[in-house]
Amino acid sequence: MRNAFAKQIADLAEKDERIVVLSGDIGNRLFDDLKARCPGRFFNCGVAEANMIGVAAGMAMSGLRPVCYTIAPFLTYRCLEQIRVDVCYHNVPVTLVGTGAGLSYASLGATHHSCEEMGMLRLLPNLAVLAPADSHEVRASIKAALRHDGPSYIRIGKKGEPDVHATEPALEIGRAIPVRPGLDVAFLATGTILPVALNAAIELESHSLSAAVFSVPSLKPLDTATLQKVFSTYRLVATVEEHSVLGGLGGSVAEWLADQHPAPGARLLRFGTPDQFLHLTCEQDEAREHFQLTPAHLADRIRRALA
Repeated sequence: MRNAFAKQIADLAEKDERIVVLSGDIGNRLFDDLKARCPGRFFNCGVAEANMIGVAAGMAMSGLRPVCYTIAPFLTYRCLEQIRVDVCYHNVPVTLVGTGAGLSYASLGATHHSCEEMGMLRLLPNLAVLAPADSHEVRASIKAALRHDGPSYIRIGKKGEPDVHATEPALEIGRAIPVRPGLDVAFLATGTILPVALNAAIELESHSLSAAVFSVPSLKPLDTATLQKVFSTYRLVATVEEHSVLGGLGGSVAEWLADQHPAPGARLLRFGTPDQFLHLTCEQDEAREHFQLTPAHLADRIRRALA
C-alpha cells in the first residue's frame, strides 16, 4: 500500500505544482521517484512530527497542498494538538497519511500500534478520516483527499496487503463501496481488514447464510444513506475494523443508530480490538488471532447471534 501511495503522489505532484510531501524521517528512499520528478518538493522534517504539522499548515495557508507522511501513531497521537489547532481549526487542506495502520507493526510493540487514532481524530471538526482497504483504494483516497477543500487523514497499511478490487474503484469521501452481494448479513469493513470480512462471508456460505460485504473507506463523514439501506434490509449488520471498538467505525455506526427514530430492525455487531493494549510481541496475523479478528471467529459469532 505504501508503494502505491508513493507512486500515486509522484504522479499527482508532477501534474500539480502545489503538491509537496513532508516526511517524519521515514520513506526517504520510498520517495526517490518523487524527488527525481519534482525537485525541491520533498521535505524531511526529521523526528519532529509536531513541527512538521505546523510547517504543513503554513504551506497550506500559502496556497500549497502539503501531504504529511510518517508512521501512524507518531503522526497522530504525538501531534494531536497541532492537527487540532494548526490544521483543523483553520480548515486548511493538509493531507495526513499514516502508514502501519492498526496492528501492521504488531512486532514492534505498543508504541507502534494505532488502534485508537481514528476514534480520536474523528472528533476533530473539519477533518475527513479515511481508511482504504487495498492499493487501489489508496490511490483513489489520495486523489479524493487532494480534491477535498479541507484537511484529511488517511491510514494505510505497511506493505504486502492483498488487493481486493481488480481495478481502482470510484471512491468518494462519505461513500461506501459495495464489494459482495448478500441477503442475510451485511459486513461493513474499513481498512486493511476487509479481506477478513470477505473470507468470513465465504465461510458463512457453508452454513447457508448469505453475507454482503461493503468497504467503508470513509469513516468520517459516514455514508448514512448506505447505513439506512443495510439496517433496513438485513437481519444483522457487522462492523469490522483493525481499531478499537470504541470510537471507530463500530462506535460511529452505533451513534448513528441511536439517533434513528424509529430504529431500523437489524441488530448491530461490532468487531474490533477491545479496550486494552496488546502486550504480546507478535506478527499482525497473530495479533488478529489474539483479538479474534479472523474469518472463523467472525463467522462463528455471526452464526451464534442469528441462532
